[in-house]
Amino acid sequence: MTSPSTTNLAWTMPPSSSPPSLSLTLSPKPTPGPHQILLRISAISLNYRDLMVATHAYPLPAKPSLIPGLDGAGTVEAAGPNSAWAAGDTVLVFSSTWYTGGVANLDFASILGSGTVDGTLQRYMVLDDARAVRAPRNLGVAEAATLGTAGATVVNALFFGPARAKKGDVVLTLGTGGVSCFAIQIASAIGATVIATSSSDEKLEVAKGLGAAHVINYKTTPEWDAEVLRITNGRGVDHVLEVGGAQTIVKSLKSVRAGGLVTVIGALTEGSPVDILPLILMGAKTVRGSMAMSKEMVEELVKIVEKFDIHPVVSKVFEFDEALKAYEALREQQDIGKIVIKGA
Repeated sequence: MTSPSTTNLAWTMPPSSSPPSLSLTLSPKPTPGPHQILLRISAISLNYRDLMVATHAYPLPAKPSLIPGLDGAGTVEAAGPNSAWAAGDTVLVFSSTWYTGGVANLDFASILGSGTVDGTLQRYMVLDDARAVRAPRNLGVAEAATLGTAGATVVNALFFGPARAKKGDVVLTLGTGGVSCFAIQIASAIGATVIATSSSDEKLEVAKGLGAAHVINYKTTPEWDAEVLRITNGRGVDHVLEVGGAQTIVKSLKSVRAGGLVTVIGALTEGSPVDILPLILMGAKTVRGSMAMSKEMVEELVKIVEKFDIHPVVSKVFEFDEALKAYEALREQQDIGKIVIKGA
């Protein structure tokens, strides 16, 4: 973009739109206050939630001219008085004010890019010190931008639930979207055996490259839960990261061992109501809903990414003025990994 750096450039939402319709808007360059930073955003990573916000399908109504965007990474251009950061630092944007402790500490209304809180789809952004996290030293900025939601969702599921994942566990992942790719990478990095499902052999080859030991094409093997039991010699897996929703939850519960864990981290499909109580009760199985992530989880993710030199799967990178094309790619749900928009 050619606008001068003395101004801010942002994509904003009209009052109502479906499919998403965003407008480019110029405004004065903001100034950080005490314990704040001015961040020059270098990359924005899209999540399915961003599509929900842009189409007014998100639970929190958007204010007029909301700037969407949940995730991002960039360089501190200026630090306000008494800031803990310095100009030149590379940081991730932390999306909420849930800094530590349990999910009861999450203020839903504080999450960026929804409701009344502007998000990352802009050139400059003022952040409180606490809403920045040091970026991993082994990643480029486009890769780093993908961590905050997708990667930290996996850390929440694997390490902050009732059973911390460990070497020797068997973990089942569903699909090859951004979150599932992170799940394969992180689980295999710690020594777990990963079984991955996806809709094509091409995507499954990617899953193997990320560390999956076993793969299942759910198009050609619709009874994939039976295949999981075959692979595990009838035992079932220790942990399922469930993203499918109503059309997959029953098979996920059938795939997990007695006393095992299914963590629901998404719901990409709709369907008729299903009765899962007998599967839970008779198998002493646990179903855990996982919503959002704390700053503590993001910081744990940064350590894991650096320790195991994990590089996120970035499917496509769009220019800032191609944001609508990026949203359309997100809507189509055909990409392996994450969709990123470059900063302005």
